[in-house]
Amino acid sequence: MEPSSASHAFATLGHPGRLAVFRLLMRFAPQGVRPTEIAAALGLKPNTLSHHLADLTASGLVGVQRQGRSLFYAVDLDMTESLIGYLALDVGRARPDLLAPLLSARKDTAMRDTDFNVLFICSGNSARSILAEALLRDLGKGKFRAFSGGTRPNTEMNPLALDVLRRNGHDTSDLRAKHVSEFQTPDSVTMDFVFTVCDTAAAEECPPWPGQPITGHWGLPDPVKATGTDAEKALVFAQTYAALRRRILAFVELPFDSLNRLSLQARVDAIGTDTEEQA
Repeated sequence: MEPSSASHAFATLGHPGRLAVFRLLMRFAPQGVRPTEIAAALGLKPNTLSHHLADLTASGLVGVQRQGRSLFYAVDLDMTESLIGYLALDVGRARPDLLAPLLSARKDTAMRDTDFNVLFICSGNSARSILAEALLRDLGKGKFRAFSGGTRPNTEMNPLALDVLRRNGHDTSDLRAKHVSEFQTPDSVTMDFVFTVCDTAAAEECPPWPGQPITGHWGLPDPVKATGTDAEKALVFAQTYAALRRRILAFVELPFDSLNRLSLQARVDAIGTDTEEQA
């Protein structure tokens, strides 16, 4: 990376507002986010956000694509990689005392092929993350320990979510709504994967997870917001269950023993951007 490009990028990220936007977009990467959703998550006025997005785009850190009537802003991961590499390898001269702590946390060798801890997060832990927990527990072929949590306290599991699980043969007796803080204590289980299954949870500010788990955003529309008759609402829950089932089946079939961390992250991202359920 040229010093002038790096200087421009660092100067852009030097503003607290632009840095906040960039950090939020990184939590959704490689997917894009609508400006209205960014503004709502960060409490920014539309004109202020517009200036931030224009500056991030001009620096090359963020790109924009139009889909129908909507604009979606997403992090340019190649540019971000170049910027981090410039800081670590050029400015930092690849000093081992600076890089060793980072490299030791990475799992660049082949991943193990059993006993993965996986956490699914949504806002209430009442529907989507509960469905994902039960699905992975029962489809995981003994390789996974599945957990779920919510970012909003004092919630309860949705009866329609439990109904669709029971209809599909899942035991729901040990499921309960939990706050994500249960998994953030010093003696908590160390997660290998952390997935957000709703946009609200992805936009939440969370501290770094111990152990540097692979993260992914598998956002789906909230079935709890479905309207209509009871049968129409139940159909939306069934569709959400089917979409999660496809994604989790694809996840459990990954060749973990032959994928390094970089390849596995790419496969996880690809599963999250699968649009088959929208067809």
